Amino acid sequence: MSDPLPQSRRPGIRAAMFVDFDNVYTGLMALDPAAAKRFAEDPKHWTEALADGGAGEESRRFLIRNCYLNPVIYSKYRPYWTRAGFRVIDCPSLTQRGKSSTDINLVLDAMDALSGAAHIEEFFVASADADFTSLVQRFRAADRMTTVIAAGAVAFAYREMADSVVESHDFVAILNGTAAESIHAVASVQTPRAEGAVKAKSTATTLSGAAKEVRDFVRTAPGPVVGAMVAHRALAADPSLKTDWGGCGKFGTWVAQIGHGVEYSAARGGWVWDAKRFSDDDLPAGAEIEPGIAERVARVTDVPALSAAQFRQLLEAMAARLREQPVNRSELSRLVRDDCVAAGQPVSRSAVNFVIQGVVYAGGSLAEEMSAAELAAAWTRNVEELCRLALMEFDDAEKLALRRWAGGGLLEAGAGGSRA
Repeated sequence: MSDPLPQSRRPGIRAAMFVDFDNVYTGLMALDPAAAKRFAEDPKHWTEALADGGAGEESRRFLIRNCYLNPVIYSKYRPYWTRAGFRVIDCPSLTQRGKSSTDINLVLDAMDALSGAAHIEEFFVASADADFTSLVQRFRAADRMTTVIAAGAVAFAYREMADSVVESHDFVAILNGTAAESIHAVASVQTPRAEGAVKAKSTATTLSGAAKEVRDFVRTAPGPVVGAMVAHRALAADPSLKTDWGGCGKFGTWVAQIGHGVEYSAARGGWVWDAKRFSDDDLPAGAEIEPGIAERVARVTDVPALSAAQFRQLLEAMAARLREQPVNRSELSRLVRDDCVAAGQPVSRSAVNFVIQGVVYAGGSLAEEMSAAELAAAWTRNVEELCRLALMEFDDAEKLALRRWAGGGLLEAGAGGSRA
């Protein structure tokens, strides 16, 4: 019998998975109960999707798979996890408030893995709990890759410390979506480290029909074009891009690699232009968010850098769509994005998804008819919570400015009322 391959020659990145079951399951239940059920009962499916990696990426081998759960509440899910190769660690409530020992057990096991002989190269922490920020800092200091799987609002410092973040909507797509969405999920969620224009790389390959459409569109445009409009033209030319933008995961990544003088900037909501005639200095001043409190919040948190008018249009379009008929979350984000573009207040689909997610986190329900003011109240509560997690402090005037901006003016007296 031949000797086994040396550790360094075995295929795949050596990885470890640590799952805070209670945190993830609770977060998913608020977003998508069906996805929460799949998370709890079929961990093998989504773990393998993460292990596969994206196109051209090295796969992962999860040498350690740990799941920490409260056996009093979730013991019925234990067999699914042990069958999927996870080590299940019981973490019952230790206090009258329900605080369990998950945090300390997860941290101790993760530190053992960090110093272990297996030399784990990438650590996955499935939890939105900011208490793990210090743990992720230790991974980073040891020069190990870290990925956070979130199913809830994530503190800005926790998010920025990780190398990549699987956002709630990305994780739900893995749990509910197609194989292609799953494979490219991690590749498309790298945490941005800088803003500004993304220089499009020149390419010697033949442009696709959609890329030609975009190139010709921006070459004849009188100025920079909002990204949502460019995405419309690309999808009309090639509907298959809707799945994962040709393997790029996101529109911005796809359009930035077209080349041929096409440049893209994610700043100010996303813009595309012809580099031979324009630059980022030519972006419309109207694309800037309001100065002061709005700019601070957009920079410190992940709240989309939209104007109050854009937020108002987004929330009103969302309310109108919810009144018409029940739609799934993906379809709702597409329809709202299209409505905003048609109304002359274009926003990106990712911004719409972020707002929808925030509304759900704050207790709103997509299954119920909510007025624009009610949606604004829920969304604003979420923004305020993100600011709290980021340790931002405001005086009374700034708090009012924040509500006026995030709520698009819908929370002011006479704007239609609110349940908040």
